[in-house]
Amino acid sequence: MLKKIQVKEAIGRKLAHDLTQIIPGKYKGAAFRKGQVIRKEDIPRLLDMGKKQVFVLELGSGELHEDEAARRMARAIAGRGIKRRGPREGKIDFLAKSFGLLKVNTPAVNRINAIGGLILSTRHNFSTVRPGEVIAGTRTIPLTIRESKVKRLEEISRRDGPVLEVLPFRKKKVGVVVTGSEIFEKRIQDTSADIVKKKAEAFGSQVIRVAVTPDDPSWIGRVIREMKKKGCQVVVTTGGLSVDPDDVTLEGIRRSGAKIIFYGAPVLPGSMTAYARLGSMAILGGPACVVHDPITAIDLFLPRILADAPIAAADAASLGSGGLCLRCPVCRYPVCPFGRGE
Repeated sequence: MLKKIQVKEAIGRKLAHDLTQIIPGKYKGAAFRKGQVIRKEDIPRLLDMGKKQVFVLELGSGELHEDEAARRMARAIAGRGIKRRGPREGKIDFLAKSFGLLKVNTPAVNRINAIGGLILSTRHNFSTVRPGEVIAGTRTIPLTIRESKVKRLEEISRRDGPVLEVLPFRKKKVGVVVTGSEIFEKRIQDTSADIVKKKAEAFGSQVIRVAVTPDDPSWIGRVIREMKKKGCQVVVTTGGLSVDPDDVTLEGIRRSGAKIIFYGAPVLPGSMTAYARLGSMAILGGPACVVHDPITAIDLFLPRILADAPIAAADAASLGSGGLCLRCPVCRYPVCPFGRGE
């Protein structure tokens, strides 16, 4: 609750708003901050600013000041890999501690924002973030808020798991399997391995093995198993995932003994993408379009794999809204809607 009182009666009370001081040609800014406790020695300056009366804050039973509320909200929201900054003017920022992948519990965020009187605003789920970057912010809307609303947020966070976390990218050993008899027989030159190499290295991983196979599923399966034995934690295959009779990469992945999690994703370009697991090793079946489109489905799934973010078939299915690349003349990915359905 706000109360207007004489400035000389404000000693020991909290200001309900910022007080701006203007010194022509020298200074313009907040001389006193909202929530600041007025001291006896502050009275002359307030009077010099023309402030004979001020609004102070009187908290009723069960009410919280915005700063205290923001601190409690931030503690409940922030998961691993996140540090907090503030409050400043009632708002707390969340910053990434490391180079990694932002994981947003979108349903929990929606439930928090439905409480009313408080907000949580985040970057897109699965955004790539760097140390020190702001990834989210939280605050109350009014100057004071019912504690019961903050407790509801805290309960959502406890019940639904971490609301926000940054998963650091792991330095993984990657193998690339280039499939295609025309490449194996040296009729054409492959460019896909170099493309995958650049994408993996951008996240701190290293391509340690590259193999070229003919369109032979047994051969493909054997090479994938060999890469696992040689220490590859991730294998990316390129090509051979369309419906043509001689495209047998998916069958090759099966013959390696891997479990197919999904084949096909509502993403263009890159709808014919596959994901599988062979024990602890992840296998990403890259679409053929990786050689001519700068951004494809591989750019949506590879970061998740390198950050150890689990991928289920439902995750792939959820990409339909926002899964259409606009093929802009100048590509600005990831600062664009592609893959940002959540």
